[in-house]
Amino acid sequence: MVTTSRPAARQRNSRSPARTAGPVLVMIAGAGCLSISAIVVKLAEVNAGTAAFLRCALALIALVPLAVRECRRHGRFEPGLVWCALVAGALLGADYVMWTASVLDVGAGIATVLINVQVVVFPLLARLFDRTPISARFALTCPVMLAGIALVGGALSHDPNAQHQVRGTLLALAAGAAYAGYLYLNRRSGQRSPQHVVTPVCLATASAAAVAGLLGWATTGVDLDVPPASWLWLAVLALISQVAAFLLMAAASPELAPNTSASLLLLQPVLAVALGVVVLAETPAPSQLVGCAVVVAAVWFAGRNPRHESNTGSG
Repeated sequence: MVTTSRPAARQRNSRSPARTAGPVLVMIAGAGCLSISAIVVKLAEVNAGTAAFLRCALALIALVPLAVRECRRHGRFEPGLVWCALVAGALLGADYVMWTASVLDVGAGIATVLINVQVVVFPLLARLFDRTPISARFALTCPVMLAGIALVGGALSHDPNAQHQVRGTLLALAAGAAYAGYLYLNRRSGQRSPQHVVTPVCLATASAAAVAGLLGWATTGVDLDVPPASWLWLAVLALISQVAAFLLMAAASPELAPNTSASLLLLQPVLAVALGVVVLAETPAPSQLVGCAVVVAAVWFAGRNPRHESNTGSG
C-alpha cells in the first residue's frame, strides 16, 4: 500500500458530519440507481447471462471515452491499481451471475437477503487489510439491518418455485462476498488515486463483462439477437445501474467508512420495493413495508456517530 496516501485518507476520514453529508447523499443516489436493476431486467425480458454481460458491455461505450479523458487530465493510472480494478471487476462479474442463479434456486426473497452479507464482509475486509475500525454502533445495528432486509425480501414467505436450497444459499452468499470484495477494492483504488474515479470503474466494468460473458455463455447463454425494445431497456440498465450507480459509489466510498457505505447500500432493496409499486403496480406485503421501515431506521441509527468512531481509520 502506498504510504503517501495515508495523510490524505486521514484528512478525509476526520470530516465533520456536515462535510460527510455530501458523500452520504451521493452513496444513497448510487443505491437508488442500483435499485432499478431488477425492474429493468424484467422489462428487458432477457436471460440472466445476457443481462449480466450486456449491462457491462454497453456501459463501456460511455465509460471508455470518459476514462480516456480523465487519464489525459490527471495522468496515467497506476499499474498496481489497474490490476486492483481488474480483480474487482472479475468479482463483480461473478457476483452478477451467481446471484441470478441463486434467485432460481432459492427465490428472489432469500437471495436478496443472503447477498446482503456484504454489509458484514465489506467492513471486515477493511478491518483485516487496512485496520479500519468497525464502530460498536454498527456492530449492534447490523443484525437489525439484516432482519429488516429479510422482511423486505419476503424471506418469511414460502416460494414454491425455490429449488436446490443448499446450492442457492451457497451461491447467494458467495455473490455477496464477491460484491463486498469489489466494494473494498474499488474504495482502495479511490483512496490511493482520488483523482481517478472513472478509470477504475471502467477497468472493472470491462473485467466484469468478460467474466459475466464467459460464465453466462457456460450457463444460461448470451443472446445478442433480442428485440429492439430489449436493447432499449438494456441500455437503460447499463447507463443508470452500471455507469451512474458505480460512478456515484466510487466517488463517495473513499470519503466514507466501510460500515457506513455498506449500511447505505442496504437502502437498495427498500428503494426497489418502492419502485415496484410505482412502475409495476406491485403490492408489497405488510411485512415488507415493516422491513422497509426497519432498514431505514437502522441505517439512520448506524450512521449517527457524533464522535466519528467509524471514520478514524485509513484505507
